[in-house]
Amino acid sequence: MNPRLIMLGLGIAVGYVLGTRDGRERYDAMKAKVTELWEDPRVAKARKDVEDYARAQAPIIRDRAEAAAKAAPGVARDVAEKVSTTAKDVAGQVSTTAKDVASKATATAKDVAEKATATAKDVAERAKDVAADLRERGESLVDSAVATAGQARDAALDVLDDEDDAKA
Repeated sequence: MNPRLIMLGLGIAVGYVLGTRDGRERYDAMKAKVTELWEDPRVAKARKDVEDYARAQAPIIRDRAEAAAKAAPGVARDVAEKVSTTAKDVAGQVSTTAKDVASKATATAKDVAEKATATAKDVAERAKDVAADLRERGESLVDSAVATAGQARDAALDVLDDEDDAKA
């Protein structure tokens, strides 16, 4: 409920009780009833019992509060030790995990390097074979070209010899 509305209602009630004649009579009646109740021997005995109990319990409560205050640093120290131990355990686990990951990464890198080296050797051998094949084909083509050029030269010389013989 809205606190402003409660305050307004309470103000109206207090104003009514204190401001009107009927309100004043009701106020006096309530005050008399409260005073009668407060002075009742049973209420007076209950008040006295509560005061005696509070006086008896005050030192005990004070001692417990002091003990709790003294124990607080010990508890804080215990918590700090547990946190420190846990942090060390976590750091150790992280370190171990990091070493495992590094070891696996190193092994994988070595495997990749070995496979890359083997593949490079295979490629080099194939390139050498292809180069040798091309060299042989090139030599064969050169030989064929030289033979064809020789035949063409011989044919040209034969034609020139025939012309020279025809002129003489």
